[in-house]
Amino acid sequence: MATVSNLEGTRLASALFAGKPDASLAAQLQVSAEIAIKTSLKVQKDEQVLIISNPASVQLAISAALYDAAAAAGGKPVLLIQNTKSQVDFAEPAVIAAFGSEPEVVISISAGKLGKDERGIAHPYPFEGKGYDHIFHLLQYGKKSTRGFWSPSITLDTFIRTVPIDYALLQERCAAIAAILSEAESVRVSAPGGTDIRLGLRGRAAKSDDGDFSKGGAGGNLPAGEVFISPENNTAEGVIVFDGAISVNEGDIVIAEPIVCEVHGGFVSEVRGGAEAEALKATIRLAERNAWDFEKSGKLPRGMASVYARNAKNIGELGIGLNPAARITGNMLEDEKVYKTCHFAIGQNYDEDAPALIHLDGLVNNPTITAFLPCGTETLIEKAGELSQSLLS
Repeated sequence: MATVSNLEGTRLASALFAGKPDASLAAQLQVSAEIAIKTSLKVQKDEQVLIISNPASVQLAISAALYDAAAAAGGKPVLLIQNTKSQVDFAEPAVIAAFGSEPEVVISISAGKLGKDERGIAHPYPFEGKGYDHIFHLLQYGKKSTRGFWSPSITLDTFIRTVPIDYALLQERCAAIAAILSEAESVRVSAPGGTDIRLGLRGRAAKSDDGDFSKGGAGGNLPAGEVFISPENNTAEGVIVFDGAISVNEGDIVIAEPIVCEVHGGFVSEVRGGAEAEALKATIRLAERNAWDFEKSGKLPRGMASVYARNAKNIGELGIGLNPAARITGNMLEDEKVYKTCHFAIGQNYDEDAPALIHLDGLVNNPTITAFLPCGTETLIEKAGELSQSLLS
C-alpha cells in the first residue's frame, strides 16, 4: 500500500485526460469535486480529511481532485492507496489504523469496496451496548464523530454527470419520503415485472442519502439520491423480480433475464431465472461458505457463522431512487439512485442486527410503493415509478 500526501492532483487529472478530445472533462471533474467538498461535506479549516482509493487511473484522478478541493477549503487531506478490494476482502491494516486518528471526514473512492475490518469482525467494537464490525461504522454510526461519503466503483462519467444536481430539492423529497417510511408499520411494493412484496417496518427509521454530509454521523454515496430503510427482521413476504441491475460477487450487471426471488419470513427461499440468477445464487453460497470458514480461522467470533450464513439470504434493505441525472449503467453506485426504480438488498442490513458478509442490491423498475400507517391509513409514495403528486414540489 502506498501513502500519498501533498499530492499535486491537477497533474494526475491532467495525465488522465491527456490526448482526450474533450479537454473540458478536467474542468468538470474539478467542479464536481468542489461540490462534494464544499456543498455536501462542508469541509472546515483544519479538519482531517482521510481519502482512501485504489491505484486505478479514474479513481486516482477523482481522489486527487477531491484532495485539492479539500486543501483549498482549508482542510488537512491525506490520501491512502490500497489494492482494489471485493465484497469479501479485508482492507489493508494501515487503512484500518488510519481510522484510529478519528478523522472528521472520510472519503472512499474505490474501484471495488473499502474492505472489511478483520479485527472488527473477529472482535466487534463495543459502544453504548452495540457492537460494530468495522471501525468506520463505529465512528460513523456509533460515536458519530466522523462524516463522509463512499463511492464504490465510481466512474468519471458518473461523478461529473450525477454530482452537480439540485440538492435542496433532493433533500426536500428525501425528507418527505423518509418521514412516511419511518412512521409506517409496513410497506407494499409491486411492479409490472412481477414484484409483489410486503415488508414490516415497525421500529425502523428510514435514512436519506440526500447529499448533506455536513454533520458528524452523516454519510452516504456520491452520487446521492435515495431513501432507504432496513425492513423489520423476518417480516418480508412475497416475490421480488429484479429487472434492472444487480450486484454479484463478480461485479454489477445489467439484467437481461429477470431474476425471480421468492421471499418468506424475511429470507430468500428460492431464486429462478437465467445466467444472472445463477450468479446471484453462487454469490449467496459463497457468503454462506465464507462465514463458516471465517469462524474456523478466528475471523468471526465462535457461534456467529450460523448467523452470518443465514443472513446471506436476508432481505436487508428497501431503497427508493431519486437522482434525476442517474441512469442504469451496470454500476450499482449509480443504478440504485435512478429515479423511477427501487431496490432491495440481499444480505446485511443497516440497523446492525442482521450481519452478513454480503449486501447485494438489485433494481426493480417502475414500482408502486404504498406505506401503511399505524392509524390505518395508506400513503402512496410512488405509482408506476412516478412520485405521488404530494411529494413533487
